[in-house]
Amino acid sequence: MNPEKVVFGFFIVLALTLNFGFYIGEIEDPEHHHAFELFAVILVNLIATVLKFGDRTQMGAVMLATSLVALLQLAAAAAVWAYGAHINEAGLTSAVMVSVVSLAGGAMLANVISVILLIIETVMLRR
Repeated sequence: MNPEKVVFGFFIVLALTLNFGFYIGEIEDPEHHHAFELFAVILVNLIATVLKFGDRTQMGAVMLATSLVALLQLAAAAAVWAYGAHINEAGLTSAVMVSVVSLAGGAMLANVISVILLIIETVMLRR
């Protein structure tokens, strides 16, 4: 067992599960999506992205790309949330919340692809 791979896999799967936890619920209801959970998703995705920098394989490059996409979408979701909560005069409306959750959904799709690639890489690993 390679401890580095365990940590790598842990953060990728944790990023996906946290992202799913944020995404699930009524899409326009701010009560179903907590800002602290979005922060946790961004932090774990950032850690997972940093861990992917060392992998120089083709599969590692694709996994890094998916992680960067997830991180970009989560940053956009946080920016939209901050705009809706602090700048927009109408506040955190259902339209703003739909945008935030949609961006988080896109990030979740990128995380799903990343986990699928991790599974493929694990299956192809020879002893």
